[in-house]
Amino acid sequence: MSSINRIIAFYLPQFHPIPENDKWWGKGFTEWTNTAKAKPLFQGHYQPHVPSDLGFYDLRVPETRIAQAEMAKKYGVEAFCYYHYWFSGKRLIERPFTEVLSSNEPDFPFCLCWANKSWSGIWHGSPNKILIKQDYPGMEDHTNHFYELLKAFTDDRYLKVDNKPVFLVYHPKLIPDVQKVTDHWRELALNAGLNGLHLVGVDHFSDWDPIPDGFDASLQQRLPALNGKIPLQYLSLNIKKLLQKSNWQLTIYDYKKIWKSFISLAQKPYITYPCIVPNWDNSPRSGTNSLVITNSSPQLFGKQIKLASEKVSSYPEDNKLIFLKSWNEWAEGNYMEPDLKFGHAYLDVLKENIRK
Repeated sequence: MSSINRIIAFYLPQFHPIPENDKWWGKGFTEWTNTAKAKPLFQGHYQPHVPSDLGFYDLRVPETRIAQAEMAKKYGVEAFCYYHYWFSGKRLIERPFTEVLSSNEPDFPFCLCWANKSWSGIWHGSPNKILIKQDYPGMEDHTNHFYELLKAFTDDRYLKVDNKPVFLVYHPKLIPDVQKVTDHWRELALNAGLNGLHLVGVDHFSDWDPIPDGFDASLQQRLPALNGKIPLQYLSLNIKKLLQKSNWQLTIYDYKKIWKSFISLAQKPYITYPCIVPNWDNSPRSGTNSLVITNSSPQLFGKQIKLASEKVSSYPEDNKLIFLKSWNEWAEGNYMEPDLKFGHAYLDVLKENIRK
């Protein structure tokens, strides 16, 4: 008898103006600003990426959030994993999720991922500019952070494994004394009446063991390195001129050659959740400092889903989590929402392949 894997899609809440982005990048800036102005860097480069069904939406609009959830559910996504930003008590681009929580809409499962890294200007051509620094002032801040998260953890829609809320940390090794922090959060969770926490740390190609740091599992995010290598067929005179004007290095990979590398089937003595990647091209953000993966296709993505399904096939039913990066990171060319080129093709392939 087949079972359905649990597809959890990362969700970027950046598509609405905030005062900080107005100050840093100009009035009304959102991810759509970079997405819409993108231009091809080489012959055959697919840019710009234009959304179809949902359009250039504003995430302050509840009807948009409902439409996203209905689409995700229709094609087999179990939950959104909202990126969550906490800077020593200050939150950014929190409004969409705050309204999801307070309005009880959409009626669709979710979890949170703390994107615990300083914001710099690297996405917009100013890599040395620190916009807001990610500090770790101490245990009091971690306590305050937990009680902010508790508002979500106690919502009936919150995603659970073994009846424990799932919480992700994007850079677990950046947290000083991280095991003390995870132990503290677990204690607070039990005191709050929860059954504990299911803590997941993102592993960026390091074979990080989550257990000594107090995590239950790792999530393998295996994007290839930025190394300045460009296949010969893309090295046109135009691109050489672009690179000569910059100290940065464009990197181009062929999806046909690397799609298997996103999923490691190596056995570990701990749970390692796979992360499937349908596409990637962050040149709208980073220009000639970008990672471009060409020739991605729904068909190859389907093969990657099958590989991820093999990865989790021996896990307990609750742990058959496959993370999808991402639902809507349009300025990274990393999304599942329909666009003018592929329409619903990626979504169709996802729905066809979620059973193991």
